[in-house]
Amino acid sequence: MLKFLDRKFLPDFVYGSIDGIITTFAVVAGVEGGGLSPAVILILGLSNLVADGFSMGVSKYLSEKTESASKASKHKALLGGLMTFVAFLVLGSIPLLIYVYDALFEFACNSFAWTIALTSLALALVGFLKSLFLKESCIKAASETLLLGGVAAGIAYLIGFLLSYLLRV
Repeated sequence: MLKFLDRKFLPDFVYGSIDGIITTFAVVAGVEGGGLSPAVILILGLSNLVADGFSMGVSKYLSEKTESASKASKHKALLGGLMTFVAFLVLGSIPLLIYVYDALFEFACNSFAWTIALTSLALALVGFLKSLFLKESCIKAASETLLLGGVAAGIAYLIGFLLSYLLRV
């Protein structure tokens, strides 16, 4: 089995996934709250996705590397950082999928409503995976992850809305 799928990297996968989904969804929600265009969502969302994902992966690698100087630990740190980065990118792209699809094929739908639905599903699934690692109720873990993602997006939406009102964008 690939080391990426090894259970010891499940926490890195969960960490990267949750952060990727929540931060990207918060960017989308903030731009939607501000009433800005889908192009702005794609520009800010994609640039945040890659830059923040890289930062998360590097931070994970450096923190693991700092813990131990052994060669085996450096290899584990590299794989942990890579898992965090890949999970951040792959699952963090979910809040942008509808906007990309709409830009390519003129989907003509309520993109934000679809994004909320897809992102909620992704957060619940990652919460379920988190429950396996923490050995807690899958419903509790999924609900907690979904709630935290919703709160972050709500805060971002409100800030976008208020700033657009104050700045008259």
